[in-house]
Amino acid sequence: MSLFKARDWWSTVLGKKEEFDQGCLCLADVDNSGNGQDKIIVGSFMGYLRIFNPHPVKTGDGAQAEDLLLEVQLRDPILQVEVGKFVSGTEMLHLAVLHSRKLCVYSVSGTLGNVEHGNQYQIKLMYEHNLQRTACNMTYGSFGGVRGRDLICIQSMDGMLMVFEQESYAFGRFLPGSLLPGPLAYSSRTDSFITVSSCRQVESYKYQVLAFATDADKRQETEQQKLGSGKRLVVDWTLNIGEQALDICIMSFNQSASSVFVLGERNFFCLKDNGQIQFMKKLDCSPSCFLPYCSVSEGTINTLIGNHSSLLHVYQDVTLKWASQLPHVPVAVRVGSLRDLKGVIVTLSEDGHLQCSYLGTDPSLFQAPKVESRELNYDALDAELKELQRIIKDVNKSQGVWPMTEREDDLKISAVVSPDFDSVSQAPDVEVGTDLVPSVTVKVTLQNRVALQKAKLSVYVQPPLVLSRDQFTFELTAPEMTRTVAFSVFLKGSYAPPELEGNAVVSYARPTGIPRVTQCKFRLPLKLICLPGQPSKIASHKLTIDTNKPPVSLLSLFPGFANQSEDEQVNVMGFRFLGGSQVTLLASKTSQRYRIQSEQFEDLWLITNELIIRLQEYFEKQGSKDFACSFSGSMPLQEYFALIDHHFELRINGEKLEELLSERAVQFRAIQRRLLTRFKDKTPAPLQHLDTLLDGTYKQVMALADAVEENQASVFQAFSRLRSATHLLLLLVRLWQKLSADQVAILEAAFLPLQHDTQELGWEETVDAAVSHLLKTCLSKSSKEHALSLSSQLSKPRDTGRLKKHITLLCDRLAKGGRLCLSTEAAAPPAMVMPGGCAPIPESDLEERATEQDSTELFSSHKHLTAEPPRPEVAPLQGASE
Repeated sequence: MSLFKARDWWSTVLGKKEEFDQGCLCLADVDNSGNGQDKIIVGSFMGYLRIFNPHPVKTGDGAQAEDLLLEVQLRDPILQVEVGKFVSGTEMLHLAVLHSRKLCVYSVSGTLGNVEHGNQYQIKLMYEHNLQRTACNMTYGSFGGVRGRDLICIQSMDGMLMVFEQESYAFGRFLPGSLLPGPLAYSSRTDSFITVSSCRQVESYKYQVLAFATDADKRQETEQQKLGSGKRLVVDWTLNIGEQALDICIMSFNQSASSVFVLGERNFFCLKDNGQIQFMKKLDCSPSCFLPYCSVSEGTINTLIGNHSSLLHVYQDVTLKWASQLPHVPVAVRVGSLRDLKGVIVTLSEDGHLQCSYLGTDPSLFQAPKVESRELNYDALDAELKELQRIIKDVNKSQGVWPMTEREDDLKISAVVSPDFDSVSQAPDVEVGTDLVPSVTVKVTLQNRVALQKAKLSVYVQPPLVLSRDQFTFELTAPEMTRTVAFSVFLKGSYAPPELEGNAVVSYARPTGIPRVTQCKFRLPLKLICLPGQPSKIASHKLTIDTNKPPVSLLSLFPGFANQSEDEQVNVMGFRFLGGSQVTLLASKTSQRYRIQSEQFEDLWLITNELIIRLQEYFEKQGSKDFACSFSGSMPLQEYFALIDHHFELRINGEKLEELLSERAVQFRAIQRRLLTRFKDKTPAPLQHLDTLLDGTYKQVMALADAVEENQASVFQAFSRLRSATHLLLLLVRLWQKLSADQVAILEAAFLPLQHDTQELGWEETVDAAVSHLLKTCLSKSSKEHALSLSSQLSKPRDTGRLKKHITLLCDRLAKGGRLCLSTEAAAPPAMVMPGGCAPIPESDLEERATEQDSTELFSSHKHLTAEPPRPEVAPLQGASE
């Protein structure tokens, strides 16, 4: 039993699926019994009005049938309930119930029942007021210093205060500049209403000022002029608190002083009645309700504050005196006397948990038993400790930090791609150039071992590939169920995707509630985005891949892209992407080399990757396990840098267009304000061509918006092409330096960190930071570079020169035998001579500039892509221009 809990004295749950708010709870002797005991009045948004008189037999009992004095369902939702002297001619207490369009005042009375049936309670409607405006909240008091009766003030949703003198309507006033209604309270000492406006400032209005202002309802003008009439009101004082207020309460120490308490979203304020801050308290948790009440200490105020952490804090001014745990988040809290027990705390949650509790501690009757004393055997304890340490050490060595237990997966997922196209393409309205776009069906199968609730399947492919459907939800209510879904994939763009791999991810929750994710990958066929084409001997970009095995006929590697020939030896094959670009693949008849060439550098990637994958599969089927590919040409950095520059230029252009669009939008709004002022003026002045200027600005805004959208599409396409070129460059680096899988993973993490490019975080600055980190850690030349610190903030660079220099240095240091690893203590091995020659790593800025020029010459010309060192045993490629 926790020491700091609100002790449950009596509790109940009101209705089912009902909602409550801070105005729905009230404590008062509503039936005028005269015994000083309060009753609990609760109203709900479902229209139920309930009155309770708790009397538990023992502490902690739930609600009994006789605790509910009255329950009645009204027609309209109940926004607020209050008890006061609301009926003329009597000082008896009556119940005021505020609905959205009506105010009702009831009398609550009880009659003695016969024998064991108990007392009978009923309510009687005394009067009601139909409201012309939707109500928000209300307050009551002796407005204007009247005696023996209470007046009611209702605030509407549009900021109008409606004052009712019991059975009659007095007047209505609009608060100046009102946008959204705030909490409302009445101060009897200063005879003023206090609220918090949407400008986040506390405002006080004298009742006399409200009474003598122009009546908003009697003027025969438009609604806009009625709102303007409210400007005649003069605010008494204002105080900016800088946040929205949840509630306002006014407490009086005596007849000479009173305080205004305001509960904000993050702070708690105490103001004097003239608007000066007496004190304020910054709250640690987000508050939900509060209640100030007089303290036993002279001149201090205690405050109950409930928060969204289900805690109830008791403050004496700004000092926290007590904190207790509640079983729910309170939206309303009151203090009253129930069954001669004074100071009972009554809390109400938004879903109807009503609890009466008290603060303090209950005596504990538990006594710990005596521990049996026995002598300790230290030798046995040492032996047991050593055995446990040995077990822990073995587990850490074999399983790592997190021990893994072998178990069968809760959910198995598999994906199968159809070998044939759909008979009817699922992309009938999509055309790329003059080609009809085919589609292929992918089937994903899920098989669960245990019952799972709401397993969600998400499928991802690389744009411009799109899916006919990418989200599925399953209810796997029984074990060993099998669910299969099918969807189609097709191309929707005039350029090739950077990858043909798709990913199916399933997120689900285990029966214990632990969330889990499982996934599987599937590979789409090349023919989905590519058609057989005419080979071309002339191309701007060429790559040569060396192998250690005899050449293979392209017909056996790409059976769907060539016709069956008599000799079954096809060494030239053409590919045409659906966007229109051509790629040619040539296989040497006498040497172990393959050449890929195209007019677009990034288009070489998919064909090169497919060639290597299909060669590996081919030789695996032949039983050969030592197949390897290599690349001995120069790195095509200049072609890669051209794509980087194009992508970065589009980003800069998009930023300029957005700035220009923002300027035109500001100009457009300024012209609108000027025109609106002219139109509202009672003596309109000439427009002075403002309408012409507005029309021209509107056309500029629309044209700039179209330009921004077009540039965004261009950036998206350029980023996809850049990703394809990056994949190709990393493949060539892997073949060039024969990197391991771990080193390739580090390069991919550095060069391919983003799936989507944005203006806030772009590819250039992200890759530059990653490459700089590699150069200053595992690829550094000396320990001095280890001590260099990188900037922790990524920002858009002014140009791409720094990035291109770092990529060139990365290739230089890999050529000298640098090793990629995650450990910052790794040192590069001694320099070694690589094919093609390498430049030294600079030690100073001056040397670095010279090195950059040499490196540019080393990796610059694309003519070196096919120029290779003399090799007498290698014959020239058949059909290719050397």
